[in-house]
Amino acid sequence: MRRAGELLFWGAAGLAALLALTLCAGILVATVVRGAGALSWSFLARASSDAGAGGGIVYQLAGTLILIATALLAAAPPAVGLALATTVYLGARWAARLRLALYVWNGIPSVLFGLLGLVVFVRGLGWGKSWLAGGLVLGLMILPTLTVSLAERIAAVPRRSIEAARGLGLSRGRVVRAVLLPQSLGGLVSGALLGLARAAGETAPILFTAAVFSGATLPAGVRESPVLALPYHIFVLAQDSLAPTAASRLWAAAFVLITLVLGLGLISLPLRLRAHEEARNA
Repeated sequence: MRRAGELLFWGAAGLAALLALTLCAGILVATVVRGAGALSWSFLARASSDAGAGGGIVYQLAGTLILIATALLAAAPPAVGLALATTVYLGARWAARLRLALYVWNGIPSVLFGLLGLVVFVRGLGWGKSWLAGGLVLGLMILPTLTVSLAERIAAVPRRSIEAARGLGLSRGRVVRAVLLPQSLGGLVSGALLGLARAAGETAPILFTAAVFSGATLPAGVRESPVLALPYHIFVLAQDSLAPTAASRLWAAAFVLITLVLGLGLISLPLRLRAHEEARNA
């Protein structure tokens, strides 16, 4: 009976995975077919024109990369501190509370982060729409992903390594710097890649804080320094553009964004599998 239940569970899980992969493959193929007419090197290397009906997406792609790079730089240091707090410095009770807060934080709708950025950065600090405001908001959004991934990796560090370091007389801070963080770097990298994959596809946070549809190139400052971004570009083309030639560019831009998100996710996969394997063998 138990064997039958296990087979049923794994069969259902495999069917669900196959369905998800089939759906993703179908979306990717449909995107490629509809955007094939516009996909080319010049599409990636030229600026857009004619309200998105002509040109390319070079500044949209550059703006997206600027936003996610800023998000990573903003989120990584506090993620390290929070991960160490939950695994090393806090007691079990407070660590559990902090983990619960991180899970709740991760479930907050992205539009609320956008409204927070609008109130604090755009209006409160007077930055206006700015790449820095958008990057900080995205950093706040992906912070739980980085923290949990790093905390899981720290918890998986073999106890013998920690005990050997303590046996040498190293303080807790030295153990953290010499043993825990170097052996947990893969967790931070995989969490960062997963977080950036999410951030790259978000529209609501940057809509309020950082992105415009046209009129921007590369930022030259912080105040009133918006950027173009792929998610917002796709959103506006899908909603407002009536030009027939814009349709193929819409799908081509969507393909580039999907490729970016999938690429980040696929790069993180072997790192996470390796971390799980090391934890199992520890």
